Amino acid sequence: MTRNSASHSLRDGRLLAAVLSLLLAACGGTPQDESGEDLQGTQEAGLNVRLRLVAANTSSGNYQSYDPGHGTRIFQGLDPDVVMIQEFNYGDNSASAIRSFVDTAFGTGFHYYREAGAQIPNGVISRYPIIAAGEWDDTQVSNRDFAWARIDVPGPKDLWVVSVHLLTTSSTVRNTEATNLVNFIKANIPTGDYLAIGGDFNTDSRGESCFSTFAQVVSTASPYPADRNGNTNTNAGRTKPYDHVLIDSDLRAYQTSVVIGSSSFSAGLVADTRVYSPISELSPALSSDSGATNMQHMAIVKDFLIPSDTTTTGITVTSPNGGESWAGGSTHAITWTASGVTNVKVEYTLNGSTWTTLTSSTSASTGSYTWTVPSSATTTARVRVSDASNSATTDTSNAAFTITTSSGGGTAANVFINEILANEAGSTVSGEFVELVNSGGTAADLSGWTVSDSTGVRHTFASGTTLGAGAAIAVFGSASGIPSGVTNAVGSSTGSLALGNSGDTVTLKNAAGTTVSSTTYTSSLSGTDGVSMNRSPDASSGGSFVLHTTLSSLSSSPGKRVSGSAF
Repeated sequence: MTRNSASHSLRDGRLLAAVLSLLLAACGGTPQDESGEDLQGTQEAGLNVRLRLVAANTSSGNYQSYDPGHGTRIFQGLDPDVVMIQEFNYGDNSASAIRSFVDTAFGTGFHYYREAGAQIPNGVISRYPIIAAGEWDDTQVSNRDFAWARIDVPGPKDLWVVSVHLLTTSSTVRNTEATNLVNFIKANIPTGDYLAIGGDFNTDSRGESCFSTFAQVVSTASPYPADRNGNTNTNAGRTKPYDHVLIDSDLRAYQTSVVIGSSSFSAGLVADTRVYSPISELSPALSSDSGATNMQHMAIVKDFLIPSDTTTTGITVTSPNGGESWAGGSTHAITWTASGVTNVKVEYTLNGSTWTTLTSSTSASTGSYTWTVPSSATTTARVRVSDASNSATTDTSNAAFTITTSSGGGTAANVFINEILANEAGSTVSGEFVELVNSGGTAADLSGWTVSDSTGVRHTFASGTTLGAGAAIAVFGSASGIPSGVTNAVGSSTGSLALGNSGDTVTLKNAAGTTVSSTTYTSSLSGTDGVSMNRSPDASSGGSFVLHTTLSSLSSSPGKRVSGSAF
């Protein structure tokens, strides 16, 4: 069959504009004024643009298609910029059906290329214009080929992506496919542009010879994307590394953490909705989507901050950004970073819906506004900073923070269990800990208070022990388990906490034997070595317990805020 040539030199902007409208129709894109394209959330402050690449063989159901909707919800939750998609079937596969799928899963402004005449076609879907596309022959298989696209991403370089679906037959055949593809790439893709190869490689291990072959044009080195539990495998059973996003050295230099909601994945994400928490960050995806009938594999996500060729405008709130606990009546600085903005509007909410203006216009360059915190107790406070002349340029605290109230000499102490590490890293149980926080307005006398599990008392606080207002203390299995530099911690008076890894109940009682705080957890919160469970929001007595890694990049934070900062 005839292949489209990939040897183009379209740097001249006027030539690009002339050919773009012709190519968009072939590639399924909708011509539009790019200045009106909604790219909010993809632009970073300064001269960088966040670019999210996804490889996805996430069809489900009985016909290797996206009709059942599970993969569509996953795409919507991941919000990608460019997708290398496999088994690109939907409805009757007419142009209108495919366009409908792209509109629903990604947006009406997205462009696409889908190889023709294939039973389970590969394709490319892009937020940015596809300026050339085609397919290269995969000689080892008859029902699909290598689909490629050249994409006009922001900045001085174009992005070339190749969507692949290698054979399951054998590693030898897969290496033959890799060799052929590398030859196509060397012959057609300029070395100065960005390159990504993504899709379903069907590789049984990362030691297969095809990776050495691909290493001629892209990086195959670690670290590898992983799910919430650290699993890097991507097939439906999560036992083999089938799927990959491999990028060249030019693009790898700009790789950054994948950030979704308040979660961050430094090496990229294996998107398994069955283990992702909180699943609300991937809305409208459901926890069950990755376990749907005949769901092929897990999507792979990698993010990059690439240089832009134009100055972008943006605002990022840096404090409070979620998890803080501020006392009503106290003074704190609301801080932000801004680019291309002269003045900002600063607001706050106590309930997540009603906003109060602190200033309608203040200089953006100061990056700070001094705020006297209102004396209204809440666990759902956030702040919002917007361009005073363009409300569309705005940012809000990533998560809620807490405001505590005081009266006269301060409200009564409010001590509660805030963090628990039941499954210590390694096998040294001295590293287990229970963290207590006092969010009240006065210090608490912990003399004679006890920490118990379902078996019995594990620690009794010594006489004279106090916990200050807004402070925290951690009880470790033994003093030898207290990390260096952590001073607000004690070793268990019995020499062990013996918390259950498959579930347990932790109870805090005062000296009179009255229960002050208690929580029962299951293995879902204690099943990962070294990862604690923490209140969400952090330091909120009414917050529910979630895995610490859903709140920050740290696996635990004994005696400190979830971000690692001091109380």
